[in-house]
Amino acid sequence: MVTIRLARHGAKKSPFYHLTVADRTAKRDGRFIERVGFYNPLARGSETALRVDLARVDHWLGVGAQPSEKVRQLVKRARKEQAAAVSEA
Repeated sequence: MVTIRLARHGAKKSPFYHLTVADRTAKRDGRFIERVGFYNPLARGSETALRVDLARVDHWLGVGAQPSEKVRQLVKRARKEQAAAVSEA
């Protein structure tokens, strides 16, 4: 089974996460199929806190990938941000 989950990177006490599509049996930070975005919970100022390739996420969800609970929340947030950006333009 394929899952969409977070892989932790960054230094100690300075987390940075990649949204990855990986086989369920692979290690958290190990082998993955594709990176579909990133999440920086400590973003400051003009830094980007969240970037998600929604087209690729939709593709993987369409072929049966299961997102983790946190990824589900982040994708929902990214969709809201994208809708707000479109409505402003």
